Formats: sequence, C-alpha cells, structure tokens
Amino acid sequence: MTKRSSVAKEKKGGSAEPVKRQGAQPFNPLREVMWRRPGFLIRRLTQIGQALFFDLCKSESITPLQVGMLTALSMNPWLDQKAIGRELSLDRTTTAEVLKRLADKGLVETRVNPEDRRSRLSVITAEGLKLINDLQESIHRSQELLIEPLPPEDREVFMKLLARLVDAHEKMERQLEQQEHPE
Repeated sequence: MTKRSSVAKEKKGGSAEPVKRQGAQPFNPLREVMWRRPGFLIRRLTQIGQALFFDLCKSESITPLQVGMLTALSMNPWLDQKAIGRELSLDRTTTAEVLKRLADKGLVETRVNPEDRRSRLSVITAEGLKLINDLQESIHRSQELLIEPLPPEDREVFMKLLARLVDAHEKMERQLEQQEHPE
C-alpha cells in the first residue's frame, strides 16, 4: 500500500494498517530474480510435472524417464544403448543405468548384439508393454494437467515454443560437435 492511501485511510478514521490485497503475493526479492531465469522455471516445471506423474501413476517403481525409455523401445524394438540415448537425449551412463533398472524389474530384455559383440540390444518385454499400456491414461492426464493452467490457445503456442527452443539448441549442439569432430 502506498503512503498516500494509508494517509487517506487515517483521514477517514480507518486503521493505518496496510490492507492486504487478496491473492497478491508479498514482495519476494529472490523470487523476482529467480523467476527471470528460464533455467530455473524449466527445472521447476519439471519438478511439477514429475509430481503430477507420480501422483497419477501411483507407482513408485517407475519414473518418467523409465516410461520414456519403455515408450521408445515399444516403438523401436532391439535398439542399442547408443541409439536409445540418442532418441531420449541421454548420456551413455544414464542410458545404461536406466536399462539395468528396467531389466532388473523384468520390463526390458537386453542381449549382446550379434553384429557387434561390444554393443547391447534392448527390447521391451510383455510385462513392460503391459505396464506402459496400463499407465497410458495417467501419463496422458499428467501431461494435460501440467499445461492446463494455460488457456487452450496458449497451450498450443507454449508447446510450439518449447519444441522450437529444444530444436534450436539441439541444432547448435550438433554443429558444435561437427566442428569439434569433423569427419
């Protein structure tokens, strides 16, 4: 509240206490700084999306990343670890760890690649397919809820902008890799 409105209130015989606006957040300097950082907001939105996923999927035994990997394998069976990592933008170590967890749960089967014995090929199992099929509605709903606060027309724009931003960064990344490792 401004000084002027406090004085006006005193003249009318009211309290000099500032009146809190309903729904207004108190000034928070840290929030003002952090909410100008796209990386912070993207990370925070990721946290919110994961919380929605876990709440709706009611499963502590599967993560959004694992569902992504199962989805990729359901659409492209017998991929090697390098291809899976490329499809999901994951490094080799993360890909190997997630595949191991999924194999330990019986959701993925991994075999030595007969064409390159150093490589491993993975496929989703019947149990893995059943799990992602059972979770489809909850997964879809968690994605809807994540952007539901936006009006429908803004959701489409938001998704296009996100895709454009990711695509632009991936192109820059590929260009840098080509410059660093020309063929």
